[in-house]
Amino acid sequence: MAASEMAADRPAALVTGSASGIGRAAALRLARAGYDVAINYRRSEDGAQRTLADLSALGGRVIALRGDVSDDAAVAAMVTAVGDAYGRLDVLVNNAGMTSGTPADDLDGVDLAEWDRVFAVNVRGLFQVTRACAGLLRHSGGSVVNVASIAGLRPGPQPLAYAASKAAVVSLTRTLSRVLAPEVRINAVAPGWIAGEWMQRTLGENYDRLMERRATWTPMKRNVTADDVAETIYSLIAANPFVTGETIVIDGGYAATT
Repeated sequence: MAASEMAADRPAALVTGSASGIGRAAALRLARAGYDVAINYRRSEDGAQRTLADLSALGGRVIALRGDVSDDAAVAAMVTAVGDAYGRLDVLVNNAGMTSGTPADDLDGVDLAEWDRVFAVNVRGLFQVTRACAGLLRHSGGSVVNVASIAGLRPGPQPLAYAASKAAVVSLTRTLSRVLAPEVRINAVAPGWIAGEWMQRTLGENYDRLMERRATWTPMKRNVTADDVAETIYSLIAANPFVTGETIVIDGGYAATT
């Protein structure tokens, strides 16, 4: 078989917000499983290039696409580029997201422009990317995994805009699973507190103390990692052919036992 024919037989994936963190881990997991992977980023050029280099080392065709998922024209251009590069799309991981800097209990401090920006990225962006990819995904019988959060399922110390947006992601996952069935399955993952830079930014100087306490209260006695989340994302794609509309909590049993 010619190299071009072999390439055409490889499944293809698009992972948004994949310069670092969960998106990067998911992209690498898919590449290790034999996928051609397109990564997306908005600002993190250096991170995207590092991720791209690591993906290239695993083989396959990889591309990095810069674009804001809240910009529908940019989303359309990104998905066109994926179609042109691979001729197919089998997997979409909607990971692009942002949070607010306003403390969870500061009702009066919520900036409405910031609120709108969080929803534009976390909710509208997810919808726009999924809609733009729907044709390619239907053709391949594809799978979508949305990255929600435990914050969207139960109250916690997360900013109001972020928690509300992640609850919307859970709702959209259920609704879209009906809209795109039976050709496309759509599920979500809801990680707990993830060890790494996201929580470092969120918790600041309290990071080590609070993460250690969280691990102590978790039945599995450690915090979630990006690789944990990536493995669950891949499992939903590859090993659960009759599961759709579900949200899988990844927190080592914390939410179930506290």
